Amino acid sequence: MMSSLAGLCVGLSMALPGIGVEAAVSSPKPASTAPAVVVSIAPVHSLAAMVMEGVAMPHLLLSGGASPHGYALKPSDGRALARARLVIWIGPGLEQFLVKPLATLARRSQKLALIKTGGLIQRRARGGGLWETSDYGPRVGTQRHNGHDHDGHGDDFHVWLDPRNAIVMVGEIARVLSRIDSANGARYLANRRRAVSEITALDTALEARLDPIRRIPYFVYHDAYSYFEGRYGLKSLGAVVVGPDRRPGIKRLRAIRARLQGAPMACIFTEPQFPPALANSIVKGTGAGVGVLDPVGAGLVPGAGLYSVLLNALADGLIACLSSRRLSP
Repeated sequence: MMSSLAGLCVGLSMALPGIGVEAAVSSPKPASTAPAVVVSIAPVHSLAAMVMEGVAMPHLLLSGGASPHGYALKPSDGRALARARLVIWIGPGLEQFLVKPLATLARRSQKLALIKTGGLIQRRARGGGLWETSDYGPRVGTQRHNGHDHDGHGDDFHVWLDPRNAIVMVGEIARVLSRIDSANGARYLANRRRAVSEITALDTALEARLDPIRRIPYFVYHDAYSYFEGRYGLKSLGAVVVGPDRRPGIKRLRAIRARLQGAPMACIFTEPQFPPALANSIVKGTGAGVGVLDPVGAGLVPGAGLYSVLLNALADGLIACLSSRRLSP
């Protein structure tokens, strides 16, 4: 019996290059003894799922089209937080709804606020209306976190939209998991190496895909894309709304219309959680198009593959609208 098993393992190692006998006979830690991990939003859940692949699937709080700007926990979320060994989130500037539950329901769990990770590229929020090009400046490794201020007086917390930040966060997730679950430490670190390789390849591919549209101007619905835009040198000139839950005033709408009428503008991008009527009314008669971008992955299937799908979908949305309306720089 043992000789048959050994023969099977040797056969597997020969059939699958890079997979040795030790890997063939190893198995992930049973899910019942793996650490219970809860993650706030789908992009971060995807990064955590990459690290935990073969061990367990983390619990995702916000799925579908839910927004972190005003989410209400379900009873199942409360139970998951109460059982959690580790809770991973960006931080109170983005998921304000989690602050009290983490202090009560998850008071015994370890909390990993990824915004505090050393080495992150961080950017200032630019707010609504027209932006100056100086608003793009990144700040590396800063520890200023004063809330999610869409008026431009705080930080932009959509840090996952720069793949270089995703690599840093994957490393931090793997480090923390390896410390609290040393039995699976080697697996977490191996998964980290694989995730870094995949994200690096994704970053390279996106840079090549987006290069032809880098100088084509556009507006976004709200200021959620500075990390993606800054990484690939895109030409976003402003946002329609100050925040996702605040409609623009007449003064801002007039300023945007004046900008559209005074110089060519390719597109205004809305988001799937919001009806396109506002964007359609702004572009009427200007020749600009309306596209759709999604910074959090509404409607995407959660899991390790979501991060790549999310960033490719952003590129798809930008290319689809901007490439059909090429304008002079």
